[in-house]
Amino acid sequence: MLYKNVNIECISYELPPEAVTSEEIEQQLSSVYERLKLPPGRLELMTGIRERRLWMPGTMPSDAAAMAGANALARSQIVKSDIGCLINCSVCRDFLEPATATVVHHKLGFPETAIAFDISNACLGILTGMTLVAGMIEAGQIKAGMLVAGENSRPLLETTIRTILGDKTITRQSIKPFFASLTIGSGAVAVILCRKDLSSHDHRLLGATSLSVTEYNDLCRGNADKGMGDNHDTLMNTDSEKLMHCGVAAAAETWNLFLKETDLKRNDFACFCTHQVGTAHRKLLYEKLQIDIGRDYPTLDRFGNTGSVSCPLTAALAIDNGVVANGSTMALMGIGSGINCAMLGIKW
Repeated sequence: MLYKNVNIECISYELPPEAVTSEEIEQQLSSVYERLKLPPGRLELMTGIRERRLWMPGTMPSDAAAMAGANALARSQIVKSDIGCLINCSVCRDFLEPATATVVHHKLGFPETAIAFDISNACLGILTGMTLVAGMIEAGQIKAGMLVAGENSRPLLETTIRTILGDKTITRQSIKPFFASLTIGSGAVAVILCRKDLSSHDHRLLGATSLSVTEYNDLCRGNADKGMGDNHDTLMNTDSEKLMHCGVAAAAETWNLFLKETDLKRNDFACFCTHQVGTAHRKLLYEKLQIDIGRDYPTLDRFGNTGSVSCPLTAALAIDNGVVANGSTMALMGIGSGINCAMLGIKW
């Protein structure tokens, strides 16, 4: 899909206050590590994640999303009356029903004419939401729209640690599916897209390509959707090795389609911002796509895997830190369990 009339007004974020290191997690699991003879430092060595962040207890996904949304409005020239659509795109939601977007919509004081709903596409939620809102803008249905995501990893992290400690039969083999859950971090983002004539700058969304390789939908699954507040027993089972290889293969196919559809070349991109998963995943991805890893902007070491927040948070930090200059081209690239893959081109 190509876009002619869509600007990225801003990408904003909110960072949780509490940092939890991989070393601290391993200290909580020390009895299991000793019994299984696992070397300390294994978690950071395997993943490249030094720490991840958590919201204060009691923070709901909608609270985090609303904070990021308020930041976006403060940084934007778009007024609330111009927002025609609010989509909550996070893996984490306050509850199964109603849409968490309705809570965020109320918190931000959007007009009743702005439709509010959730979409769920694992770690690709924001990227999928951007393509949806961009299509609505191109079709003339809305002037502007906001995508928000508030990921709350505390329930998953704490439940995973309790489960590992409580299973006296766990082995070096059976513990492996739990390691991905120990990499998850919290965060929040908000993206405002608008018609070009509403914006004072020219940060254009050029195009997007998506691919669904759904035969691998069983490689990463969370338990029943009960909401993501504190004290919810949330678990995730992941075949990390197979998911990495199948996901990167899907990304390679998507990359070729993306270049063809947008008529862009590898060397056109000054910066690549990806869904941050792990160092092995990062290395394999850039090798497979034949991209210079030096143009990647990594954030994994200090935030972990923040789900749908990861890729847009990385992009926002790259922009704020001057890595992306005005007029340069950047790519947002994500692989989500399912397996789904999405790539967006931006002229900043």
